Amino acid sequence: MASALGLPQMTRELAARLYRSAITEGLLPGRCIESVASGCLYAAARNTDAPRSLDEIATVSRVERLRIQRAYRYVARELGLGVQLADPETYVTRFRSKLEFDEEVEYVARELIESAVEHNVHSGRSPLSIAAGALYAAARLTNTDTTQAAVSEASTVSEVTIRDRYQEILEVHR
Repeated sequence: MASALGLPQMTRELAARLYRSAITEGLLPGRCIESVASGCLYAAARNTDAPRSLDEIATVSRVERLRIQRAYRYVARELGLGVQLADPETYVTRFRSKLEFDEEVEYVARELIESAVEHNVHSGRSPLSIAAGALYAAARLTNTDTTQAAVSEASTVSEVTIRDRYQEILEVHR
């Protein structure tokens, strides 16, 4: 799964350690092995600044998103993992690369995210949606040709959500 997601070696090793810890702590009985492995991979990706969404993990796993989410929460709670929110900036480079934007767009997107965080726009919002909205706004501000549909496809965030985050981000940036 880690190979299919293009995760770095450090993330793979942490996922393996978490999975071995789950086995040692007796967390597998009564649970699907693949859901626990997927949950460990999700936790490792978040903790090594290579985050992937639950949907991305589900596409390479044979387990549905909800089961991965439940396994992740269970493993995180039982192993005492610090569950911190993913930083929207960690998604920007990957999305920019998929969209083939230049580095100026990424720079502006990062500034927009910082401004959004300062004004607490990110609170209660998905980090994916903040990153996608900021990238779309940055593209518009730098006159880079793109559409909400293109950003939606690259980020797996709906066009409506991108439009909402775009408007919220630009409101506080002015």
